[in-house]
Amino acid sequence: MESRFVRFCAIRIPRESKRAKPGCRGLLFASPHPIARSSRRLLRALSQAGSSPPPGSCLRPSRLFLPLPAVLPEPPGSAAPPAAPPPLSGARALPGEEGVSAAAAAGPVSCPLPPNTIGGSGTKMSNRVLCREASHAGSWYTASGPQLNAQLEGWLSQVQSTKRPARAIIAPHAGYTYCGSCAAHAYKQVDPTITRKIFILGPSHHVPLSRCALSSVEIYRTPLYDLRIDQKIYGELWKTGMFERMSLQTDEDEHSIEMHLPYTAKAMESHKDEFTIVPVLVGALSESKEQEFGKLFSKYLADPSNLFVVSSDFCHWGQRFRYSYYDESQGEIYRSIEHLDKMGMSIIEQLDPVSFSNYLKKYHNTICGRHPIGVLLNAITELQKNGMNMSFSFLNYAQSSQCRNWQDSSVSYAAGALMVH
Repeated sequence: MESRFVRFCAIRIPRESKRAKPGCRGLLFASPHPIARSSRRLLRALSQAGSSPPPGSCLRPSRLFLPLPAVLPEPPGSAAPPAAPPPLSGARALPGEEGVSAAAAAGPVSCPLPPNTIGGSGTKMSNRVLCREASHAGSWYTASGPQLNAQLEGWLSQVQSTKRPARAIIAPHAGYTYCGSCAAHAYKQVDPTITRKIFILGPSHHVPLSRCALSSVEIYRTPLYDLRIDQKIYGELWKTGMFERMSLQTDEDEHSIEMHLPYTAKAMESHKDEFTIVPVLVGALSESKEQEFGKLFSKYLADPSNLFVVSSDFCHWGQRFRYSYYDESQGEIYRSIEHLDKMGMSIIEQLDPVSFSNYLKKYHNTICGRHPIGVLLNAITELQKNGMNMSFSFLNYAQSSQCRNWQDSSVSYAAGALMVH
């Protein structure tokens, strides 16, 4: 019999048992329905069988694949399907909506997932919101909301707001133990009273990508509160034909965007119901592609109600990073690394994308966010052509450790802000 693989769906149920293992992210609510032609039919079958997820659950695609016959039989005793599946009790509607229209219930309520999705498939079913979990909480930073809030407050309280309001910031994306205090210097420059849309540009660490990619979900979760993706802006970007879509797996594996979500939530907490985010995964762009995306994003950068967050660490030095540039004239290895980084930082402050590209070609510095930085610099160049006066200043620099011999390794971090005059 000819067979094919069909992705089943599952419903994640938060564990409430005191016996739940630490770090366990939930159970999968299994369907009693044996065969489903589509995810929508499976949801309908769940409802007809009297099974529904508990309040607070979040629909997610499972990684279970089952071989099914090429022609799927109808479930026993099934009748003609209704025009739209009945809602499942307890599932969340779109944020800010009192209810969901019949048209929305019949299918995706925003951009449908296109065929060129990187990293696998990800779907949004019926009127349910697909959420990206805070997948690095509990490892790269604390999963406790109160502890995280206190930690961020502590770092921010030690920093001055000298470049406020920032139109764009560059900040690191390592574990908060290493870079949390450095990132605070950038986020202290954010003005929540005027910021309404936050574009977060992060480099792709896990999947090959020659363009940029948008998320397939509508909600990004943090231990502080959930952040909503701006579907209107996403629609505008998607219509350009310049973007791909991330699968949920790719989205949750990537840390370059997630590490900015708690800080974004904290910086905007006084206006948390008044802003949206626009996460963009940036691939290994050519110089011409950086120019194209810079030109595209320049109109958004020109808007004073928008903030751009560029996610980047600086030099990754050591054998495990296969990079060991050393200028003996600078003394200790860590001082050579600092000198190398600050050469690049000085060029960024000059707002010169060509010089920054030449610097990377000459020294091959392992700045993981070099392409998001290149996009920002090209966007600034586009605005400068129209007479906009802007300046960028780095406010802090740090290293995870001080390398003194060839067996050592370190990652560098820098935080800075762009102002419009």
